[in-house]
Formats: sequence, C-alpha cells, structure tokens
Amino acid sequence: MSATGRHQAGITLPQPAQPNLLAVVADLGDAVAVGPLLAELGQAVDTCTAGTDPRLLGLPPGDLTVTVGVGPRLVRRADPSLPGAADLPRFSRERIAPQARGGDLLLQICASDPLLLPVVATALLEQAGHRIRERWRQSGRRGPNIPVDKDISAPRNLLGFIDGIVGPHTAAEHQRHLWLTGPAPVAGGTIAVVRRMELDLPRFTALSVAEQEAVFGRRRATGAPLSGGTAAWDPNLGAKTPDGRYLVPADAHVRRANPNVVGVGLMLRRSYSTDEPTPGLLFISFQNDLRTFTDTLARMDDSDALLRFTTTTASATFLILPGFDQLHPLGAKMFP
Repeated sequence: MSATGRHQAGITLPQPAQPNLLAVVADLGDAVAVGPLLAELGQAVDTCTAGTDPRLLGLPPGDLTVTVGVGPRLVRRADPSLPGAADLPRFSRERIAPQARGGDLLLQICASDPLLLPVVATALLEQAGHRIRERWRQSGRRGPNIPVDKDISAPRNLLGFIDGIVGPHTAAEHQRHLWLTGPAPVAGGTIAVVRRMELDLPRFTALSVAEQEAVFGRRRATGAPLSGGTAAWDPNLGAKTPDGRYLVPADAHVRRANPNVVGVGLMLRRSYSTDEPTPGLLFISFQNDLRTFTDTLARMDDSDALLRFTTTTASATFLILPGFDQLHPLGAKMFP
C-alpha cells in the first residue's frame, strides 16, 4: 500500500494489521547527518512499497508497510522540547541487556507475505550503510482476527486471550488519543513504545481456565469482561458477587490497566506474538503522550496479576515521524 500521506502507514492502516512483522532497532553514528539519511530511507520505503525497487528481487509488495521512528537522543538533538524527547523509565520485571534498551532508529516492517520482511530490511539497511549500527531485531506474527464489535477485530495472544480490544478505533478517537497535533515538526506523527516480553507459558498453562480469566478479568473464549456483556463492553469495575467479591478481581489486568482508572488516554496496540528466542510478545503501542503508557505501566507494576507471567527483555520509545511524500521528505521538518 502507499507509503505517502499525512501519517505513515503501518499504524492505523491497513486494518486489520498484517499478520507478519519485523522490527529493527538501530543507532546512528554521532557524525551522521540525520536529515539526508531519513530522506533516503523515505525514498527507499516508497520504492519498496510501490514494487519498483530492484532490491525486492521481484517479490510483489502487496500490503507491505514500513514505519520509521527516531529515538529520544535524535529528538533532543533536533529540539529537546519536542514530544518524543523523553526516555522510557525503568520498570520492574525487566531483564534487559544494554544493547536492547533504547535506540536511535526504528524500522517496523509489516506484510502478509513473510518473505518480504528480511528482503526489505536488507534493502533499508543497505541504503543506510555504515551510518547506522543495528542493535536488535525481532520478528512476530498475529493469529486470525476475531470480531469483537462492529468493524473492530483483534487476534489472540500466546496466552489464549484476545489482545487489543480497548483502544482508539474511530477517526475522532485517533485524533484525540493517537496523533500529535503539534508542534509543526511532529504534527501527524505519534509516540511508539516497543517492548519485547518473554511469557511464562508453562506456569500460566498450569492455571485453571477460571484462574486464567481472573488474571485478565475477561472470558478466555469471548473476551467479555467478567462483569458481563460482550467483548466490546467496558468492564463494570464496581460489580460484586452476592457475598461481596469483585467480579473483576482487584489485581486483574483489565482493572489495573483501565485508562479511566489510570487517568490517561487510549493507546493503540499493534502487538505481535513471538517464538524466538523464547515464546512471548512484542508489545507495540502508539499514543500521543508517552505518559499514557508510563502511567499505565506504573499502575500495573503495583499489582497487575498478568505481569507475574512476563519478563521484559527489550524496551524503547520512538517518535514516529509524520507522513511524507515526494515534495516533503521523511523527517524534513525536524531535520532540515
């Protein structure tokens, strides 16, 4: 699909998200001119998604998207006051090697054809050449999408639960919670959080279905909250059993991460399941305020039952640059 427009592809479009992803995180050399590099990458993204780049080796691009983000160090170089200049804080349950924390450049490559991912990554890294140094990469995939509401569907994660039910789904919600409206250099962009997590499948599998549902606060089969209704319903966090117990347990994920309780906006999640190096999740969220993520995870850190089954092994945040076209190169307003 087309790479050009007000927003980069690979965030809200296509919908639903493609089943395969490859994320590449890299650093730039201190002397590298950021603007020319981003402009070249944007041109390469355009030719790859259009199917005219010979480095595709004849593979049809189909629904290929490439989404490019820059890390806090580069944002601060442009303007320390811009959204995206703040690093992610550290949280509990992390086991992160130095090279897997942070980064200057994100290349998120998605497609229905899994063969495209390494081919496109090779083309983009070749375009950048010695100007960047790869930190880490992670591939992932999404299972079949399950309808949860009108025009809304989401896949299951490796724990068997529907993932990504809550989020900004309408154009109005995207404008309120997802897209940056200013300052001018970032208008049309968004803030991404990328975290790779290992999942303790054996320990979670050992739980009964009822115990698993208590961890999430949702029915495993349907995604409906334990307080009743359908998957699209907001959980009734005040609902109790006749003997006074909360239907949605106090430490359930849907309670601890509920945006109304946390007091933050909505995050758009486009996460992918992983199996290398271990079974897990590549958590990817997009929001127009980093605090949407950090405040949510800080509250989850306190007592979210789901986190007991996770260990984060990579973590970074990126400013996803505004969209681009032939007259307005990728990143040109930030790095003229």
